[in-house]
Amino acid sequence: MSGHSKWSTIKRKKGKADAARGKKFTRLIREITVSARNGGGNPSANARLRHAVEEAKAINMPAKNIENAIQRGTGELPGVTYTEMTFEGYGPCGVAIIVEIMTDNKNRTVPEIRNIFSKFNGNLGENGCVSWIFVSQGIIMVDKAKIGEDDLMAILLDAGMENMNTEEDGFEVIVSPVNFEKVKLILQEKKIPILSAEITKIPQNTVKVTGSQAQQVLKFMEAVEDHDDVQNVYANFDINEKELAQITS
Repeated sequence: MSGHSKWSTIKRKKGKADAARGKKFTRLIREITVSARNGGGNPSANARLRHAVEEAKAINMPAKNIENAIQRGTGELPGVTYTEMTFEGYGPCGVAIIVEIMTDNKNRTVPEIRNIFSKFNGNLGENGCVSWIFVSQGIIMVDKAKIGEDDLMAILLDAGMENMNTEEDGFEVIVSPVNFEKVKLILQEKKIPILSAEITKIPQNTVKVTGSQAQQVLKFMEAVEDHDDVQNVYANFDINEKELAQITS
């Protein structure tokens, strides 16, 4: 079982991780703008901004777009003001859900998200109702075609790595958020290719879903992900590997 949330694994296998390039651009521009607003426009002194800029460069976002997003955040350019919001609740089959939002109109977004939950027999709860189920972790995917497992472990064991899993498309390195930037920097200095890197929320217990329940949960997750104001979604469901292979094939 991956240390990642099952939803992240499914998105990767289905190619659903912001497959629409334009949508990824929009989400990252918002993240850059808000990061610059909250922590300043210098990526060297703002880890959240630095990570967002690195992601933007990885998908070939034009440098001017990145610069403009930073300047909108710092107030050097006019722009939309985004509000960060977090929703917690339960989706179909009692699956715990956390939804992170950036919106320029919370009066529009709140009822729309509530409607998605209701449509799939879920319900929103108070902040804190499910967050205790999740723990923040850094997840770094390393290209296993470029380095062996033993060599990678030798490099990262003293750098703060907590665990490592072997996935189909790479090694999944798990670190605490505190050591996330440190481990990334070591990999970059060693010229070890990073396939992806993020700080995410991993469930500490899961709800197993099968058959029609699994299909219902995945449709719900996709409906939430497809909302324009949604930045991240975390869930604590689990699906049997054999069934997952059928779903993602």
